[in-house]
Parts: sequence; C-alpha cells; structure tokens
Amino acid sequence: MTVARRELLLGSAVVGLVGGIAPMPVFAARRRPADGAGALPMPEPVDTLPAALPVQDPARVLMDRGWMFHEGDVEPAPLETHDATYASVKAGNARGAAAVDFDDSNWQSVDLPHDWASFQPFEKTANVAQGYRARGIGWYRRTFRLDPALRGRRIELEFGGVATNATVWVNGSVVSHNFSGYSAIRIDLTPFARFGDEANVVAVRVDANAMEGWWYEGAGLYRHVWLGDYAPVSIATDGVHGDPRRRADGGWHVPVTTTLTSIAPTETPVTVEARLLDPQGRVVATGQAQASVPSLDEGTATLDLPVSDPTLWSIERPTLYTLHVRLLRDGQMVDERRVPIGFRTIRFDADKGFFLNEKPVKLKGVCLHQDHAGVGTAIPDALIGWRLERLKAMGCNAVRSSHNAPTPELLDWCDRLGLVVMDENRQFNPAPEYRAQLEWLVRRDRNHPSVILWSVFNEEPMQGTPSGVEMVKRMAHWVRALDDSRPVTAAMNGAFFNPINVAQVVDVTGFNYYQGDYDRYHQLNPTKPMTSSEDTSAFMTRGAFESDPARHIASSYDDEAASWGATHRVAWKKIADRPYVAGGFVWTGFDYHGEPTPYEWPTIASFFGIMDLCGFPKTAFDIHRAAWVDDQPVVAIAPHWTWPGREGKPTKVMVLSNAERVVLRLNGKTVGEAVVDRLMGNEWTVPYAPGRIEAIAYRGGREVARAAHETTGVPVALRLTPARTVMAGDTEDAQAITIDAVDAKGRHVPTANLMTRFTIEGGAIIGVGNGDPNSHEPEKGNQRSLFNGLAQMIVRPDTGRGRITIRATADGLRPATLRLDRLGVIPRVQVPVAAGDMDLRDWRRSERQDTKPSPDFAPASNDNNGWAFVRAGTPTPAEAAGYRVYRTVMTPRHAVAARGGEIRFASVGGMASLWVDGKMVAEKRDPQPGPLVAPLAPGAGKRTIVLIVAGLGNIESGLLGRVSVRDR
Repeated sequence: MTVARRELLLGSAVVGLVGGIAPMPVFAARRRPADGAGALPMPEPVDTLPAALPVQDPARVLMDRGWMFHEGDVEPAPLETHDATYASVKAGNARGAAAVDFDDSNWQSVDLPHDWASFQPFEKTANVAQGYRARGIGWYRRTFRLDPALRGRRIELEFGGVATNATVWVNGSVVSHNFSGYSAIRIDLTPFARFGDEANVVAVRVDANAMEGWWYEGAGLYRHVWLGDYAPVSIATDGVHGDPRRRADGGWHVPVTTTLTSIAPTETPVTVEARLLDPQGRVVATGQAQASVPSLDEGTATLDLPVSDPTLWSIERPTLYTLHVRLLRDGQMVDERRVPIGFRTIRFDADKGFFLNEKPVKLKGVCLHQDHAGVGTAIPDALIGWRLERLKAMGCNAVRSSHNAPTPELLDWCDRLGLVVMDENRQFNPAPEYRAQLEWLVRRDRNHPSVILWSVFNEEPMQGTPSGVEMVKRMAHWVRALDDSRPVTAAMNGAFFNPINVAQVVDVTGFNYYQGDYDRYHQLNPTKPMTSSEDTSAFMTRGAFESDPARHIASSYDDEAASWGATHRVAWKKIADRPYVAGGFVWTGFDYHGEPTPYEWPTIASFFGIMDLCGFPKTAFDIHRAAWVDDQPVVAIAPHWTWPGREGKPTKVMVLSNAERVVLRLNGKTVGEAVVDRLMGNEWTVPYAPGRIEAIAYRGGREVARAAHETTGVPVALRLTPARTVMAGDTEDAQAITIDAVDAKGRHVPTANLMTRFTIEGGAIIGVGNGDPNSHEPEKGNQRSLFNGLAQMIVRPDTGRGRITIRATADGLRPATLRLDRLGVIPRVQVPVAAGDMDLRDWRRSERQDTKPSPDFAPASNDNNGWAFVRAGTPTPAEAAGYRVYRTVMTPRHAVAARGGEIRFASVGGMASLWVDGKMVAEKRDPQPGPLVAPLAPGAGKRTIVLIVAGLGNIESGLLGRVSVRDR
C-alpha cells in the first residue's frame, strides 16, 4: 500500500513507518552475578527496544483503538408489529446492540487486546477449569469511515482471535459466525462497506460461556484486529507460500506459489514478481510469472527462485531472509507482501531423533498456554517476546502451542529468537467447518522456519479406534496437501499398542507421558520416529521449600509430580538417555490460570510451570538450565538461605550445574564436594546456620562459575527492576516491572510477603501479579502483595517522547522510584474512530403527491410496497412538480435525549418543511440544493421525523446527502 493509498483508508491519521526485518536486539539473557544474597532471579535490564515485528502486509492497518465494550448480553426489544418483524429480517436491519443506530455512548471505551475475564474476581461457583472466573456474554462495537476513493477496492476485516464464540455484524448485516476462539475471523467487507460521510459500524457479540479447552481461555477480542485495503485484483491473505527447499545436489531453491483474488468485473491478466532479499537487504534472486484471475474468483501464479549457498536458519543463528512478492497490473504494482523465510532442513529419524540442517538436535521444549499474570490472554506483543526470551535463557529450544493455534506474533518471535515450534490444531474433527480451521492454520503458518511439526490433536479418546484413524487420515492429508515439508504428529495419551491407532497414519508419534513405554514402542515400531509431545507435570510453588497440603503449597525441591507424570529431573532423564526420542515438551513453561492441579479452590492456577504466572523462575528453571545450556557454565543453589528459627536443623541443599565438579561451602567451610550430575543435580543435607552458602563449579580443574545465597535482614526498602530502561512511546509497548523488598545492605529478601502500592506517570499499569497460585487479589489496579519476595506490574507507555515515573510504597519501608525513558517513536497506524454523530440513514418515501400532504401522512400498517425504502444521499430524479414525504423513526442517544441536540441535513433538494413528533421545527424556502439544520428538543424514546419536500420538476429533490443528529 502506498502512503497515498493508506491515507485514503485512514483519513487524517498520521502514517507510521512500514518496516521490514530489522536486526534483533534481544532482551537480556544474562543473569545477575551472585552478590552474596542470591540476587533477584531475573535478567539485567537492557537499554534498547526489541526490534519491531515484521510488516508482511503493508495494506493492513490496526483497528485496536476505540472499541466500545459492554459486559453482559443486550436483549433487543420485543417485536410488536408486523412491520417491525418484516423489517427485522431484512439485510442491514439487525436489532439491539447489532443495529447500526444502537446507542453505545454509555459503554466502556477499551483498546485491544482485551480480555474481560482478567478483570473478574475469583468466584468459587465459577468453572474450576477456567480458573474460577465468570466469563459470560459481552458486546463490542466500533465505528469508522472510509474515503470515497476506496470504492471499487477490496476491503477486508480480520479479527486475530475472539474468545470464544462470536457473531459479527457490519452495518446491520450478519457477516460471520465463528465457533473457535483460536482461529482468525476474516470478513470481506467490500459488499457491506459505506464510504464518505456514512460511517461503518462493526458489532461483535462474544459468547465466552462456550469452552474449547479445560484451561483459562479468557474472554473477548484478545488478539489484534486489522483492516485491509486492496486493489480489485490482489494477493489473497496468507496467499504467498515460499518454503525454501534443498535439492538433492545440495543446492537451494524457493518454490513460490501466490494465490490471487479478484473483485474486478472481468478476468484480469497480471504479473507476479518475486525477489529474495538477504538479511542485509540485498537482492539474491528474482523471478516472474504470469497469471489470469477470473472475476470474483481466485487464481494462482507459481515460480521458482534458485539460491546459491544461503546462510542457514538455526537455533543458534536464526537468520531470516525476506521474500518480497509484488503483483503488477498493466505494469503497475497494485499489491505486495514481504514474508520472512528461513533456509533450513528438518527431519525426524527413528533411531537418532530430530535433525536440523542435518545436525542432531535434542528438542528441549515446553508447552505454553497463552496467559500471563495481570493481562490474561490479552498479552501485548512485546510481553510475548519477553516470555520467550526467558525460555531461551533457560536453554529451551522448542515450544508447543498447547493446545491451539498460537497468536501469529508468537511465531514471529520464535523465528527471530531461534525456537522451533510444534504448531497444534485445537478441534479434532474433519467436518467442513473444522477442516477450514485446520487449513487456515497451515496456510497462515507454513512460511515460518520455526514451525517443524503440525499436531492435529491433543489427547483424544478416539485415538485408538477405527473412527479416530479415519479422522486423522483425512486431517493429515489436508495438511500435507498444503505443506509437504513438515511431518504430522498427534499428541497421544495411550492406545500406542492398540491394533488400530492413529500413530499408524502420522509421521511422528507423539507421546504425552507414558514414558515407561518408550522402549517397548521403539522395539515394536523400529522405523517410526517419536517424540515426547508432553511430559513432566511436576508441582512447585515458587519460593517454597516445604510442602504443606493444607495450605496448597508444593515444595520446590522437585519431589512432587502428578500420578501420570514425573519430576523435572526424572522426566528429562528418560528423554535424554534415549537418542531415538527426539526430545520433549515440559508441561509447562509457565504457570497458567485455570486447571488447578493438584489442588482446587481456593487455588486458581496451576503449579506445573518452570516459571510462575509472572515469569519468575522456580527451582525447575535452574534444573533445566543445568541440563539444557551448553554454551556457558551454569551453577545454582536451592533453597534461599534466610530461615529464621531453623538454626541447626538439617536442610536439604540442591546444586544444579553443567560443569564437571562442584564444591559447596557454608560460611567459608567446605560442606560438600561431588562430581556433577547434570541431569539429577547434587544434593546435601546441611545443618542450617545463618551466613553465606556458596557453590563453586569447576571444569578441567578451573573455576568456571559460582552462585551464593546469604541470610538477609528484615526488609527496609522496596526496589523496582525493569526488563528495559527504555520504552517506545506508542501505547503498544509493554514490559514487566519487578517489585521486591531489600534489606539494609540492599539484598533481595526472599521471605518478604507484604502489600505494595504503585503510582505511575507517563504510562499505565495494565496488570499486576505475584505468582501465587492461591492468591485472590485483583489482577488489575495499583497494588499487589509480594509473594515469597516478588511481585510484578505490567506497564504500558503513553504516546510520545518523555519519561515514565513509577513509585512503589509499602507500610514501614522506604519507597522506590523508577524512571524509564519513553522514546519518541512513530506509533503503528490505527484506523481512526468516526465522530459520534448519529446517522439517520434509512427512510420511507411516499409516492409523488399533487397537493401538499399532512405531516401525519404515513404508509398503512403492513404496507411494505406503497412507500419506497430509500437511503439518505439518494436523490429523487427530476419529475413533475409535486410533493413527497420522507419519514423515519429514531431513538436519540443518551446525551441528546437528556440535553437535546440538532438534526442536520447536509443537502436537501427542493423546498421543505421538517417536523418532529408532529411539530414543525424548520423550513427551507430555497428550492436549490442546500443544508437544513433544526433543533431537536430533549426527549427519550422513539421520535418521528418527517420531511415534506416540494419538488419543482426540473431539479433533483429529496435527501441529497447525509442526515445526522448531534449533541449540543
């Protein structure tokens, strides 16, 4: 989209930068050095912004701002007459909150992403799996205008994800029913769009009582909404497929298939050009193909780009190229896409596991739900990146989207960071609607180099039945038809040895648990590749080192697990010891709301995470760091060393390391020494004595790392630690700020549990949390108690250059102040919100009358034929002199009903008199086209508007332009 084209779509909005693939200054992965107190277990803050995610489709503009939201259903008024019933079932005549002229002025204004369930209190009577939060029904509305110059172009509206079931209306017509909270809703707005002064109204009814999962799923428009403006012949959304392939001779090429769509009136010849750009933006290959696109149909163009010796995409060096595809019509570019791609090979071997670029790679993965403390499922893009960076710092190299299509921004981050992905389908069903969801997932995600597996289901009871096999055969076939470069798997939880089971019709067998059957399965199926698709399910409460079932607390010593799972160490050892198991995906990378296990109420979240709801590490984080990190030395100690009242009592100490030998010292005295067990860790029982406990790791006889904890004093002050010291002044950036308490020596106090309160200037706090799975404190607001020493706020910046100042206070402690630079960046462009005037669009028009009729002249009851249905802006052609009556009924918005307003006719042709509720309020004596403005007295309920127009017979007459009602 050119700047001029975008300005047509956006009106007077400021045009932002259209970026490509910028270099990726990653979030800090280094940990603070041990300072003697067991320093805050988070990375050092960095002073750079994360790189912007790629702009693949420059014709799309965000529509996240200016939505009106109502929690609860809105029942339309009963239909009392035949006329009302007749009108209600006609196109464009939706009723209630879906109606174009519905008054939403007293609804709440919200920006997206928005998860209204995250605002709810925890209630024992609410669904346990959904985290004891009521969800219910909600409505959203959005009003916008389109420039008249866009007539004839293809307009597309996309909702990235709506939890859960949604019905969408545009300008009073139903345009979509969607029954998945994880698939996008794409709407061709072209036949419904209105241009110029006529506003467009989008209404969405969301039924979040519907559930697809047994975990917290949120509620509402929790992903981005986009509006696209395209040429009549254009590239279809997700219409570019460019997956690099390696030839048998070792050379590379990129087969490019482009799907084209047309609303042009006739079949149209076009040219598709493709250029491949290397990471420095240099063109390394070009190609061209011709195509012909039928009217109101699709066409395809295929070409092939040979590439010599590209830099490969890998976990260690995730190198991205850009596939730039342009569509030319009559030699002029009319559409384009910029798609990030990566050159890499993948294969799964039945004996040796997973290979990336022909090198064996053990999948060190985690399962992820889309959920974070304070924001629920409405996770800002930057926070998604921060969460993935935490995983990467742990040595994680793989992510499973459990159990649904991920937000596309997560895959963009995985491409950038070097994380491979098992991309998972939600609904196990080959019926047409669910086939469409599966095919949408593959089309959307098949260009991402990070995606290495398609998973068609998770833990389905039909997995060992003939019906289940038939279902998977069809689903796998549809996946392979769209992408034959990645294997298909299914996350099975049993039936592996049934005579008939779905493993027989997928490419890679996925094991959810059942780790005791690895060897037997491999012996019976020696040619079938396999991976753990889900494992572990261990329990930990962050910062707790003694289980207390009565208080729903699980020890962080890695000695508790679900009956179907295993501890972190045991589960990973079973995978690490077997080269034929490609790898594993720990359940889970982070705690999540809902599915509280092993405890229910008052527990409202899981205990499974390697990190808690806030991303604060548990002991499991260091267990996996020691097992998974190969490129730097690791040593860590559990527990902390502040245990007043335990003096002299035996205390278990775990040391996790990837070195060769480790020495444990307490107050300078060696209390343990051992050869490192990288997978299981090393343990000693030490009588607790206040002071300093320290682990020193050695490799080749040389010290390579050390970690220490010190006994701290009482908390005397608060501390605020950001992930970054700068933020983008665009109202979209977001980051996690850590709150902790320190003692008189400035050391983190891991036992502090006290309420903290916050203020912010130059930004907003959009969520708070502390990682306590038993806490019922609100996740919105300006306060949160520390839990085992830590709490978190999620901060969003205001617009423009400036400063963000955050202050934290707690009773009896010195406050903390944090100042962040807010950089003056150009925000991503948003579709402007239309002004709040009420349009009177739809009128009834009488037949021509020779004599002036009375203002109460009206069609007979049930007469849907004697009076025409006309829209404001539609003139009556010149005709014999006479009179026509225009009638409409409107209900003024709250402000107008209370204070009064005015009716504004942009242009009326002919002389006219205006009547409201039977009283004349204005008169137009000049027959030439011109405006008419009249006051509207206060008054609620239905108001009858009548315009009697006298046409002279030689000019157009009637409603020549917009008619609106505005507040005084």
